[in-house]
Amino acid sequence: MAQELSQRQLRVGQEVRKVIAEAIEQGEVRSPEIAEAFITITQVVMSPDLKYATVYLMTLNGKNLGVVLEQMQAEKWLFKKLVAAKLKLRFTPEINFRVDDTFDEVDRVNKLMSDPKVQKDLQSSAEE
Repeated sequence: MAQELSQRQLRVGQEVRKVIAEAIEQGEVRSPEIAEAFITITQVVMSPDLKYATVYLMTLNGKNLGVVLEQMQAEKWLFKKLVAAKLKLRFTPEINFRVDDTFDEVDRVNKLMSDPKVQKDLQSSAEE
């Protein structure tokens, strides 16, 4: 079972998310792939010591996701620099980007729930 995040981890994660999202939105990145993509930073998970930040992202319809992820990794120094400048933390966290696959999981569960066999099981258990 995953350890629950502290209020401080959640708060710092939200601030890091905001800094990165603003940098992308305002075009502070060098990569044209990042500047042209519609990127959503869905979540930032901070380590307990706040030294590591895992940034989960998704592009619109998953378009060019691999290329965007690669470019984000290549420019993580820029994001680290912006976080250091805008947030007053004892340590600037190391940033690592990952694809947010929760949307795929939601789609999979929805498809499963709409399966006729599952619907039949749900109806029979509701009747009992």
